Amino acid sequence: MRQHDWNDSPSVEAETPYYIQATTAVSSERALVLKQDDTFAVFDSFGDIDVNSQGDGGVFHHSTRFLSRLCLFLLGNRPLLLSSTVRRDNVLLVIDLTNPDIYRSGLLLLPHGALHIYRSYFLWGGTLHMSLRVRNFSLAPVDVGLSLEFCADYVDIFEVRGQQRARRGSMHEPFLRDGGREIVLGYQGLDEIDRRTVIQASPAPERATPQGFQFNVCLLPGEERCIENALRFEIGPSSSSDRIPDFAGSLASATARRGLQTIAQKIVTSNEQFDTWLERSREDLNMLLTNDPLGMYPYAGVPWFSCPFGRDGIITALECLWIAPEMARGVLSYLAATQATESSEIQDAQPGKILHEARDGEMAATGEIPFRRYYGSVDATPLFVVLAAAYYRRTGDLQLIESLWPQIALAMDWIDRYGDADQDGFVEYDSKSPNGLRNQGWKDSQDSIFHSDGRLAEGPIALCEVQGYIYRARRSAAELAAVLGKGAIADHQQEMASELKTSFEQRFWCDSISSYALALDGDKQQCKVRSSNAGHCLFSGIGGSSRAATIVDQLGGSNFQSGWGIRTLADNEARYNPMSYHNGSIWPHDNALIADGYRRYGFTAQAAILLKGFFEASSQLNLNRLPELFCGFPRRPGKGPTLYPVACSPQAWSAGAAFLLLQASIGLSIDAIEKRIVLSRPVLLPFLERVHIRGMSVGDASADLMLFRSDHSVAVTVERRTGNLEVLVVN
Repeated sequence: MRQHDWNDSPSVEAETPYYIQATTAVSSERALVLKQDDTFAVFDSFGDIDVNSQGDGGVFHHSTRFLSRLCLFLLGNRPLLLSSTVRRDNVLLVIDLTNPDIYRSGLLLLPHGALHIYRSYFLWGGTLHMSLRVRNFSLAPVDVGLSLEFCADYVDIFEVRGQQRARRGSMHEPFLRDGGREIVLGYQGLDEIDRRTVIQASPAPERATPQGFQFNVCLLPGEERCIENALRFEIGPSSSSDRIPDFAGSLASATARRGLQTIAQKIVTSNEQFDTWLERSREDLNMLLTNDPLGMYPYAGVPWFSCPFGRDGIITALECLWIAPEMARGVLSYLAATQATESSEIQDAQPGKILHEARDGEMAATGEIPFRRYYGSVDATPLFVVLAAAYYRRTGDLQLIESLWPQIALAMDWIDRYGDADQDGFVEYDSKSPNGLRNQGWKDSQDSIFHSDGRLAEGPIALCEVQGYIYRARRSAAELAAVLGKGAIADHQQEMASELKTSFEQRFWCDSISSYALALDGDKQQCKVRSSNAGHCLFSGIGGSSRAATIVDQLGGSNFQSGWGIRTLADNEARYNPMSYHNGSIWPHDNALIADGYRRYGFTAQAAILLKGFFEASSQLNLNRLPELFCGFPRRPGKGPTLYPVACSPQAWSAGAAFLLLQASIGLSIDAIEKRIVLSRPVLLPFLERVHIRGMSVGDASADLMLFRSDHSVAVTVERRTGNLEVLVVN
């Protein structure tokens, strides 16, 4: 479920119950994030959690906040911050602190800088591990008190987003056990499930209350002391008190696990800063990949969307397919297993439809929100088929395709029977769920689909990009059916694709805006709005070849291009607002799909311009991390992108965008069936003199490629090749 935007309707909040409230200044710019499987944590730059000052902070486990306060004090004072960062592999958060000047009765008790406090955290196995190392750098002994304060509010992530509840479950009275070494916090939800936070200390604190621990630290000059805490998050029956896990051993396990994640380091360039961006993107994806019995699935983003989203998972897998095809396998397997098999208006589900979103928090369990399993995406179903064919072309893994064919066939049946309910050849959406999403394309805020005068479009709505996805899905289904020996199905889907392309051109092209209309409304009237959605029509291939140059020129013009990237909406449209969610903001994944469309039609130079813009944006952002979106203001000298207040960061398809943008710029395509790598019209702008791609596996063959600028063209050298593999360069 995506966020909805404010518009001029006075009842907008009532109409959009899942609006993410932005009631305070942005906190995510210096928020420090950890994630491991279904647990994530958001700290401030001091390593503290205090929801009174950082509303989206906390430790969340299975969509519930299990820790809302974790604050460190030194003699009752907050330490001074020296530095804080997350280790490059996103496993370990480290904070360097020191003491402020501390006075008692007007006398300086401890001058600032006498103590160094090294604070570190990581997540492993549903537990937050914390270490405090305190060292005395003064010439005199130091005797100080360190205290840690804890609280848990057990609010659902949708409550954090601003949704009000008529009633909640009951908080358990916090208590101590194991001789004061453990604090136990708890809550029983309306779903009748117990949730607990068990906080352990080693060594035992000198004083313990249900609200925190106090440690007396006595240090000689140069001496160091270590305090370790483990915060275990439990759901269901209470467990017995176990010995506090070993910090170093657990950290080694967490580090080793992250090292085995899907996306390996394969790309090195001549630009160290560019490599830093790729490395950040790679490690963010590895962090968001979540272990599931059906395979690794990229959760959409932290904090609001740390769960499976069908559309996001598919697009992320497509972005990374050329370097990490294993991710696509996990996404396909999970979505096939969760495909709808019956109709449900509450879930916006019909047989064959692919999942939009899955939640496992209290509000989902009680039905207060419809997202336990929700199917309100019009595009996830065709994109599922698109990913299946792209995965097969990339890997040649026919065995998986054979196992998925029943789900692929059911998805195509959904398109014909339910997606195109009025049988006009176009797929529309119109939510049946009383609490579902009004708009069900990727721009799913309630005011994102409208007419040129600003009027909101009434459904059922046929989006331009969705027809493109349907077109590509039909061609994909035809390809897979032919491989599986289902010739009649292949011929039928190919014929349907050709008919759709013809009718799309007739009904969606709009001369007055020199682009494809954003959508057709319920009366089959065009929404004559210039939008980035038209670029997705190049991504899918439904756009006519004679129209491509016009769309590329329009999206590259000043109405769309901010200097950082393409806005979701031209700046002369009625609802344009660079600070909105979908009506003028800049989304990395949107631009990446557009860039891939440019590649498809031979416009790799324009794709390279988009790559350059987002690379330069990343160099201005915290940790070189592209967020979910940022504001669409024009680029200004000496100023980085303007942040969007409640954007997820990290976000899976924003991290994946870096790899698809690079692929589009160098015109790369991989065909495991033909055992071929093709680089068509590769472009490297001056900031990238060389790109080295190592270990590019295609079936049982592999190659190392070196691309380098040579005058105004790009030369390609095959440095190593094993197996039967052809490398072609087409200029």
